[in-house]
Amino acid sequence: MTGRLDLVGVGPGDPELLTLKAVRRIVDADLVAYPRTESGAALAFEIARSHIADPARAVPLDIPMRAERAALATAYDVIADTLTAHVEAGRTLAYLCEGDPMVYGSAVHLLDRLAGRLPIEIVPGVTSLTAAAAAASLPLGTGNDILKVLPATLPDPALQAELAAGAAVVIKPGRHTARLKGLLTRTGRADSAVVVGYASHEEQFVAPLGEISGDLPYFSIVLVPGGPGIEQ
Repeated sequence: MTGRLDLVGVGPGDPELLTLKAVRRIVDADLVAYPRTESGAALAFEIARSHIADPARAVPLDIPMRAERAALATAYDVIADTLTAHVEAGRTLAYLCEGDPMVYGSAVHLLDRLAGRLPIEIVPGVTSLTAAAAAASLPLGTGNDILKVLPATLPDPALQAELAAGAAVVIKPGRHTARLKGLLTRTGRADSAVVVGYASHEEQFVAPLGEISGDLPYFSIVLVPGGPGIEQ
C-alpha cells in the first residue's frame, strides 16, 4: 500500500497557530479531508484554507452534531470506509482536526476504526486548552502541580470532587454553565475561575466566570487556577 492517512492537528482557530509540519502535510497531500456539520460549518477547513489552493483536493466528510450515538457511529463508519478507499488507491490524505487530533477530537474515533488497517501518521497541533491559558495569561501548572482536564458533563459528585483541589480546565461547559458555577461555589473556587471563549479566534473573550450570565457558547473553556478548595 503506497497511500497514507495523516491526522493533522490545525490548532484552535488562528491560522497562524498551524505548525510547519501541519502546513507541509496539507500542501503535500493528494487530498485534504475535513469534517463538516449539517449546517455546512467546517472550522478545521477554514483554519487551513489558505494552504489548499486547489478546491478539487478538498474532501468534505459529513458528521452530525449532537446526534444519537448510533447515528454518530454510523457516520464515522462511513468516513472510515471513504478514507480507506482513497488510501488503498494509493493516495495520501490529510484529515484536518481542530486543535490536536488526540485531545477530545473526532480523529480518535477514526483511529479506533483504522489503526492496523492503514498506514497512519499523527501530526499534533496546538490545543484549545493551551490557547485559552495563553489568552488569559494564566499558567496551568508549575513544578509538581497537578492539572486536571474535566468535561462539564461529568455527574455532580465526580465533578465536585475533582474541582475541590488542584488546577483544572473544564471543557464543554455550554448548557452546564449554571451547574458548574454552583459546584465551583461549593468548593470555594468560583471567584478564581476564568472563562475563555473562542480562544485564538477573532471573537475571543476573557472574563471572570462570575460575570457570565446564561450558558457559555460551545467554544468555551473554564480555567480554574491551582490551590486547595474548601469542600462544603
